[in-house]
Amino acid sequence: MPNFFTDNKDLVFQLENMDLEYITELTENDYKDAGKFDYAPKDYDEARDNYKKVLEIVGDISGNIIAPLAAEVDEEGAHLEDGVVTYAKGTQEALKRLSQADLMGFTLPRKYGGLNMPMTVYTMSIEMVSRADASLMNLYGLQDIGETINKFGSEEQKTEFLPQFSNGNATGAMVLTEPDAGSDLQAVNLKAYQDEGGNWKLNGVKRFITNGSGNILLVLARSEPGTIDGRGLSMFVCYGDDTVVIRRIEHKLGIHGSPTCEMQFNDTPCQLVGKRKMGLIKYVMDLMNGARLGVSAQALGISQAAYEEAFSYAKAREQFGKAIIEIPVVQNLLIDMRTTLESNRSLLYATARCVDFRDKLIERIEHLKAEGKPAGEEMALQKKYNRLAGMLTPMCKFILAESANSIAYDSLQIHGGTGYMKEFNVERLARDARITNIYEGTSQLQVVAAIGGVINNLYSDKLDEYEGKKYKSQLADLIVHLKEIRKIYGESLSYIQEKNDKIFKDVASQDLVEMYSYLITGYLLIDEAEKDDRKLYIAKRYILRSLAACKRNAENINLELFSDLQNVDEILDK
Repeated sequence: MPNFFTDNKDLVFQLENMDLEYITELTENDYKDAGKFDYAPKDYDEARDNYKKVLEIVGDISGNIIAPLAAEVDEEGAHLEDGVVTYAKGTQEALKRLSQADLMGFTLPRKYGGLNMPMTVYTMSIEMVSRADASLMNLYGLQDIGETINKFGSEEQKTEFLPQFSNGNATGAMVLTEPDAGSDLQAVNLKAYQDEGGNWKLNGVKRFITNGSGNILLVLARSEPGTIDGRGLSMFVCYGDDTVVIRRIEHKLGIHGSPTCEMQFNDTPCQLVGKRKMGLIKYVMDLMNGARLGVSAQALGISQAAYEEAFSYAKAREQFGKAIIEIPVVQNLLIDMRTTLESNRSLLYATARCVDFRDKLIERIEHLKAEGKPAGEEMALQKKYNRLAGMLTPMCKFILAESANSIAYDSLQIHGGTGYMKEFNVERLARDARITNIYEGTSQLQVVAAIGGVINNLYSDKLDEYEGKKYKSQLADLIVHLKEIRKIYGESLSYIQEKNDKIFKDVASQDLVEMYSYLITGYLLIDEAEKDDRKLYIAKRYILRSLAACKRNAENINLELFSDLQNVDEILDK
């Protein structure tokens, strides 16, 4: 009986070796819930033990309930009949089991029935659920909707909506995009208006809404008549009642268990969340950053599943009188896949910890202000992590989503012709992977979101700290290569800045973001290799491969590979 937590040595390694003490202290508000709730920890050791136990439960459900149903869910899909969306039978069973295990309010406060666990631990659970069935993550992972209400909603809204998420009675949806407003959310036109009694209502159409059939909907709508930009948008919460018509569900390449809906709002009663005009500027940005972290974990889960399929097939499949895993080129491909998997996991959980610090420090600051205590130190720290999370979150989604597609591709390649057949799971994984670098912002938009932090060298202090450490000899040799990558990054950045060409900078941004990710991830792996000798092999292959890639990135920039954009009309026959 597989357990997707205990059978993943690297995931266990991440939990056992990451420092969550201060994050846990912030999350537990100095353990003040102890005594109020039976399951609240009284100290850090007890909290860590709770994290491990909960992740083992998620791993068991993922490996033994969700994964065996994934192929059936993919085949059946969600379906629409008489305006009602019905999940596949396997999806219904999986959600039932997750609800019975009290896993649907993972990060929500205990007073609303939640587990009150850090985002980092929740992200680990998303990885495992996604490994089992990527489409289910789009329902399980939408707990961020409850978290958004928890952050910005009124106490009345929290009391009304959050227990419904925690007990599994409600699923949610982020209702953002429209037929004429995809990634450009400033163009949203769905109308929010107040009737004669001052009650808010919604009118209009939304499209490409993941789980649009959910019970509780967070809706971005235009509340300010006459406006045309993001400053006229507010956030609303409503129920998916009879005034919300599901016009269709999309027929998609993958993630068939997750209904993607076109929705029509017909004077739908709703409540304003937070302040008017802050819907896009503040609330959606926060919501989407959480969603991007979730998609990163989803991509990693798909990657892990694809690697497992390739590894198992390579051991079982014989050609030329031996298992194909004995063929050096297959071995090399598997090692590359494993290296990418583990390096991406290091980046993901470093990013998740930054997000936890950013969000939990905000809560600490609010507590201190309420008690009349100074919060200057916490405010400075929160500002630092806010900047880092703003860079790392899109960088992480960009790297992990692109990698998921690559790993799924290589896994199918190892299967050969059989992998192209529906009888093998890898065919589904290849289809499911493809959406990860599209939704919640394409890879290109993630680069745009990350490039400001990369150009401003936000990680420089941490890189200086790494370079100042003394490492054992084998690792010290790898530090030399990381220093070379940093030098190449600095020279490329200077070249772009001196050129002072916006078009060139925009297109070169991807190369620059990739370079910076090599540095951050490389040093994360060095730290891990200090704790576990097995990680030395991962660190060595990753860093050497990154150095070669970094040189290619630099050549793209220095050879002005993108200069022909000045002649775009002639090249494309526009």
